[in-house]
Amino acid sequence: MADIYTDAGENFTADLFDGTTTAPATHYIAWGTGAGTAAKTDTTLFTEGPEARVAATRSQPTANQNQFVGTITATGARTVTNAGVFTASTGGTLLLKSDFTGVVLATNDAIQFTFTLTWA
Repeated sequence: MADIYTDAGENFTADLFDGTTTAPATHYIAWGTGAGTAAKTDTTLFTEGPEARVAATRSQPTANQNQFVGTITATGARTVTNAGVFTASTGGTLLLKSDFTGVVLATNDAIQFTFTLTWA
């Protein structure tokens, strides 16, 4: 299992600091069903699920953390193996990605994801 702050996410953050991009009004969480291990160079999920990305609730639990929370509900039976935080409801930049042991879901089952980015 891996939890990754992607290269694309780091580049997006650097662009925020130098003013070449602006922060999105909302961040989005999506899940995927494909196999693989999350890597710094990833720009997509492994086979993003058919459910729409959900708007993340953002918070700052401590001075050096950003947190993104969202719940996705399955529209059909599937096994979810990865999830990520994006800058847009479609397309956009993959900022954070996690892979995990598959979670088997039936229609209307849901998973709440919490991503916490800690700035060292």
